[in-house]
Amino acid sequence: MTQETPESPPAATPRSLLMNWTSVIGMLLAGFAFVSGATLMLLDALKPMSSPYMGIFLYLVEPSILLVGLLMMLAGALRERKRRRSGRSATRALPVIDLNQRRHLWGISALLLGAALLVTISAVGSYRAYHFSESVTFCGVTCHKVMKPEYTAFQNSPHANVSCTECHIGPGADWFVKAKLNGLRQVWATAMDTYSRPIKAPVHNLRPAKETCYTCHWPQKFFGAVERSRTYFSPDRENSPWTIRMLVKVGGGDPTHGPVEGIHWHMAVANTIEYIATDEKRQEIPWVRVTGADGQVTVYQSSDPEKALSEEQIAQAEIRTMDCIDCHNRPTHRFHSPDFALDMALMTGRLDTELPSIKKHAAQAMLGEYETEEEGLAAIESHLREAYPEGGVAAEQAIGEVQKIYQNNFFPEMKVSWLEYPDAIGHRESPGCARCHDGDHLSDDGRSISKDCNSCHMIIAQGPGLAEEVSKTISGDQPFVHPHELGEDAEGINCYECHTGAPDV
Repeated sequence: MTQETPESPPAATPRSLLMNWTSVIGMLLAGFAFVSGATLMLLDALKPMSSPYMGIFLYLVEPSILLVGLLMMLAGALRERKRRRSGRSATRALPVIDLNQRRHLWGISALLLGAALLVTISAVGSYRAYHFSESVTFCGVTCHKVMKPEYTAFQNSPHANVSCTECHIGPGADWFVKAKLNGLRQVWATAMDTYSRPIKAPVHNLRPAKETCYTCHWPQKFFGAVERSRTYFSPDRENSPWTIRMLVKVGGGDPTHGPVEGIHWHMAVANTIEYIATDEKRQEIPWVRVTGADGQVTVYQSSDPEKALSEEQIAQAEIRTMDCIDCHNRPTHRFHSPDFALDMALMTGRLDTELPSIKKHAAQAMLGEYETEEEGLAAIESHLREAYPEGGVAAEQAIGEVQKIYQNNFFPEMKVSWLEYPDAIGHRESPGCARCHDGDHLSDDGRSISKDCNSCHMIIAQGPGLAEEVSKTISGDQPFVHPHELGEDAEGINCYECHTGAPDV
């Protein structure tokens, strides 16, 4: 009788190389990143206008977590294989789960419930984090404290309800990536305290206005003229008012709405205006090239031999195509001069015009050399109390108002004031329009870029008094009359050559 050989037990299936704590933790990280990323992707697809900051979490943070998890899985597997090949015993097996045991069943249920709760909280938290990071508070306060001047000016601007990202980044991936790469440099400069004081302007890598501003404003929609009224106050004892009412010829660039004329002729779709600036702030423009709707090209050069550019200089220079930002260069972050800010406060009654020489005293107080905002505020109070020792409601109100003006427009720690950021709208306190419209830019055939004030605006009333008084004297188109006798020597002088933004105190 043949003796049967007992069957050998089946060989044990080799345990997976991933069955180690390093790989398991990596799997959990990768799973978390995948689930929360998928949630954000769904939210991004359902959101009507996707924010560029969604990309930080969806395309940078989540993939980074996923990559770390995968690398941990790989590292754990490689380490386990090396251990086995070296003859050492495998990593102790993870506990075997038997769902028939009540203890294991309850443990797995609690684990799954906790994981679901964690994924939900993580997805919601990621979405809330991205939502906060696109907010104005994040840009202006939380991470960018260096931007206090810009944030303050933004809150007092016509664009206070527009988020920072809509103008500074806009839609699309290209500019999002550029902004984030530039942001890395800014974060490093902030961390190392090496950032510029003040922040340099203009921003040379700013996105073209046609891709941001045009979402709300565009030349084709403008036409006709807009009435403007402005009261100026002299820094004399009576704070003497002088009012000018004018029609600003806004014009437009769409012939279906009206003639292609006025200020927005510069932005007419058929016209192209290019220029070369020879300074960092684009205040010196010696060369302009205009291409008309008919394709005719005219080049205007400064008639000043010291400013005119040679052919070699032109070939090497950056030729910039004019857009909205070249005139509206401070659409949101505008820092008012003492002259402008005090005129507005006097015109609106926030400063009492009956206070003798209040404009003069307020300007003197603000224009001191101060190291910090606190020092400036204390000096303003001291100066005005000395100027009005009798006190009173008007004097107390003046102290608070002048301090508020100072806080909104002067930032000593960042070395910011109106002088650092000239406003190109108009030509009263900085060259503005006169950068090109100075009568000295000539073409080869002797034509010049016009200096005629009536090209852009027409004065319909002017004279001493407040707006309601001067409004009774409207007489139509009239030449500008200066409130003070300037003499013959002043003929041809540009406004900004005398009006520096600081009253003559």
